[in-house]
Amino acid sequence: MSKEPLRTYQSKRHFDRTSEPRGGDAANSSDASESSDSAGKPRFVVQIHDASTMHFDFRLEVDGVLKSWSVPKGPSTDPKDKRLAMPTEDHPLDYRDFEGVIPKGEYGGGTVIVWDQGRYRPMSHDRKGRAVPFAESLEKGHATFWMEGKKLHGGYALTRFRGGPGSDERESWLLVKADDAHADGHGTPDPRRARSALSGHTLKQVAEDVAAETGEDGKDGKDGKDG
Repeated sequence: MSKEPLRTYQSKRHFDRTSEPRGGDAANSSDASESSDSAGKPRFVVQIHDASTMHFDFRLEVDGVLKSWSVPKGPSTDPKDKRLAMPTEDHPLDYRDFEGVIPKGEYGGGTVIVWDQGRYRPMSHDRKGRAVPFAESLEKGHATFWMEGKKLHGGYALTRFRGGPGSDERESWLLVKADDAHADGHGTPDPRRARSALSGHTLKQVAEDVAAETGEDGKDGKDGKDG
């Protein structure tokens, strides 16, 4: 992993304007006391981001950072759905609890809620049935894992189908639900009606709360596909 895994994340943001966490060195994160090493399982978060385009941000804790993908239609509970997932820059671990409004003019300007969070269990194995480190399985382009969230449960897989190491193409992945006891045909909820796993608020309610305090309405950022 890069010695400065959050350099891209930090270079895109003005922390005197946005309330997003700055994050420090991944190995010395303030979240270290609650890391996967002490709790046994790494964490995940799924945030809904109402920016220039509505999307879900899917983040998995890997090697001290949150590996992140923008999922336009959100993760589905239906195994028949193949959700496009576009990788974005690594985020700090404490972004897991970020909920609020990124100001206009800032990268990813818009309202963010924590739709789901919890822990996950890596499940990737080689042909001989031996466990493969999760970071390695991502590098190779196929990772399977078991989610234990407030809303998402059961097996999922991330598979790269375009781009990757040595390629000039933009990297693209698919996020797919495994056909297990937690699968159903419900798909993904309407993001405008969905409620935060932290506050119970909708996107609209969070934006209204922040607007009442700061006058910021949470729209028209520079780039709506991250944050």
